[in-house]
Amino acid sequence: MKAAAITRAERHFVPQRAGNEVDVSQHDQAGAARARDRKSLRPLAVLFPYLARYRGLVAGALVALVAAAVTTLALPMAVRRMIDHGFSQSDAGFIDTYFIMLAALALLLALASALRYFFVITLGERIVSDLRRAVFDHVTRLSPAFFDQNQSGEIVSRLTADTTQIKSAVGATASVALRNLILCLGAIAMMIYTSPKLSSLVLAAIPIIVFPLVAFGRSVRRRSRQAQDTLATASAYAGEAIGAVRTVQSFNAEQAARAHFGGDVEAAFGAARSAILARSFLTGFAIAMVFGSVVAVLWFGAQAVLSGTLSAGTLGQFLLYSVFAAGSLGSLSEVWGELSQAAGAAERLTELLDEKPAIVAPTNPVALPTPARGALEFSDVHFCYPSRPGYRSLNGLTFSIRPGETVAVVGPSGAGKSTILSLILRFYDPVSGAVKLDGVDLRAADPEAIRSRIAIVPQDVTIFASSVADNIAFGMPGATREQIRAAAKAAQAEEFIDRLDKGFDTMVGERGVTLSGGQRQRIAIARAILKDAPLLLLDEATSALDAESEKLVQKALDGLMGHRTSIVIAHRLATVLKADRILVMDHGRIVEEGTHQSLVRQGGLYARLARLQFDDGAEEVATAAR
Repeated sequence: MKAAAITRAERHFVPQRAGNEVDVSQHDQAGAARARDRKSLRPLAVLFPYLARYRGLVAGALVALVAAAVTTLALPMAVRRMIDHGFSQSDAGFIDTYFIMLAALALLLALASALRYFFVITLGERIVSDLRRAVFDHVTRLSPAFFDQNQSGEIVSRLTADTTQIKSAVGATASVALRNLILCLGAIAMMIYTSPKLSSLVLAAIPIIVFPLVAFGRSVRRRSRQAQDTLATASAYAGEAIGAVRTVQSFNAEQAARAHFGGDVEAAFGAARSAILARSFLTGFAIAMVFGSVVAVLWFGAQAVLSGTLSAGTLGQFLLYSVFAAGSLGSLSEVWGELSQAAGAAERLTELLDEKPAIVAPTNPVALPTPARGALEFSDVHFCYPSRPGYRSLNGLTFSIRPGETVAVVGPSGAGKSTILSLILRFYDPVSGAVKLDGVDLRAADPEAIRSRIAIVPQDVTIFASSVADNIAFGMPGATREQIRAAAKAAQAEEFIDRLDKGFDTMVGERGVTLSGGQRQRIAIARAILKDAPLLLLDEATSALDAESEKLVQKALDGLMGHRTSIVIAHRLATVLKADRILVMDHGRIVEEGTHQSLVRQGGLYARLARLQFDDGAEEVATAAR
């Protein structure tokens, strides 16, 4: 994301194109479209495809809504007839009959309301569940370049808080809105039928009420969006701080973290208070205008009753309908504010769903050869990360690896070693040049097919808050317990796993916090062994281990590499001595190539790194040279 063009406060995701380039014109157009959408509830249209899936629930909700509204609208007619005929004639039997009718209408209203609640709330829960799944599915398909530029905490906030806001709108809020809309229109129609003269006064007041509601609704929606954005910022920081709580505590940075989060929370509260203030004013204005007009119309009606041009029952009927209409309009003003908040949440989710992966499978992908061989080739590859477009991480990189060969890649930090692995996994595409697996250009192949042939043991091992068995079988969810145990045994992990409280069923905590670094690394190796892929990538797999753990992990790695094509990224040269070849990188290029002994004899960059790392550097160099 270009910081100069897009501020943190905007919190809008930057659209991406294939080739990892930011399309500024597209972003400007998207921003203009969002500005137009803020003037309406249009973002809620994203929910229509989900509504269409559940036509039965929608139909049931609509039938219940109409039944409840029609029943409510029938009550004033019964009241009018009772006043005009029952009281005037002192007919107790007539009055009893109408009270029985009113009781029946009340029961029918109760049943319709219960059904409305069931259908609408069920529909809201179902749609939001589908929406959350759709958003998560889409996010998992986005390219790493997207996550390089956006905070995971904010994405999670959109997935949880925003969908909860939408659930409220689709559930209770939408049903209340439809019910009040039907009541309002029905009451207005019955008011016109009951007394056209009084109705003309009411209808004349409607534009005075509605237009300000729409104007205030836009302000509420804009402020609600701002409140949701500031809350997402606070959630993103909280996720980072909680995930790194040990680091926070080890540096005595609790107070600073609390102050930072407190500031974010206060900013979110300020934005929310602004939205609440606008919505409160909207509600108060609507109620004042609506019921003020009812009082005025009632005064005119009372004059008509006194003059004998209108019956008391008719005025009562008209009064009830006007109260229904006024109450419905007042409720609609509140509902409009809630729908505006939901529209803001839907807009944020739409932005996320509109993101396009920078890495996609071609329309007609080239199939990788079968059986897989594991041959790899880089041809004049140039590459820069999307977040750093002015810096080339790779500059004309060219090399090839034969099937079954073990090749180590070494060099100083920033030389481009880990970038090689990212390109092999097709997390990114080269700016120019080609990366080929078994003779197929990776850009022409399906990324899933590519990654199915690769196993990786990273430096920063990802362990999920699940059982040991689940973590080992992460890449092979259908693996049997016997296969999992065999992989753990090959990874030198079976012994320590059996010592755990519940063995392979032991829960290891978030990020494997209950395991040591060496144990986490061996679980990662077991995961790679279980996948049994022809191409193995090792990224600093032993760099953070003590001597004993490193010995166990290295033994497991030796067994894992076996007949596979292996690429070993390492800073510690002691881990690459057995490699068939060593590629020495500097500034995105290969500057030396050979075995450990030949490179030491050359006296170049590798020899200098060797002298710095080995305790007896001179003796090591001399021994290697002989």
